[in-house]
Amino acid sequence: MSAERISIPQYAMALAHVASLRSEDPYRKVGAAALDFDNRVIGTAYNGLAPGYDPPEGFWDDREARQKFMLHAEINLCSLFRRGEAKLVACTTMPCTSCMQTLCAYGIREIYYRDVYHKSDAEEVAALYGVKLEQVTDFPTNGSELV
Repeated sequence: MSAERISIPQYAMALAHVASLRSEDPYRKVGAAALDFDNRVIGTAYNGLAPGYDPPEGFWDDREARQKFMLHAEINLCSLFRRGEAKLVACTTMPCTSCMQTLCAYGIREIYYRDVYHKSDAEEVAALYGVKLEQVTDFPTNGSELV
């Protein structure tokens, strides 16, 4: 019995999900993955603090106070490639407005997300720039089944 292959968006979303598990943020763990035009993985990233920064005791206790210091998964991901190298990005959460603008500036043509982020204008930004923005919720998380 042969298993059915998952789609490229499902593949990218599974990678983004795994990347999110590295986030140190106790409130919102976000992961992202980028694929090139041959559907090869360019990179994965997650939200967190700048590399090498060791936060002081209690830093994570106040969500509002620490939010301005968090680097979003999409921004961390874009640091791994040059404009025009990535065809698609998958994010565990719909990009915020600023991240959506950045992804458009990097020439991303397809963006997939799992969770809706209601404070985002991503849909409007995507429509203006002709970028495909689509929710993907069925992808493997344990290697044997779709969720």
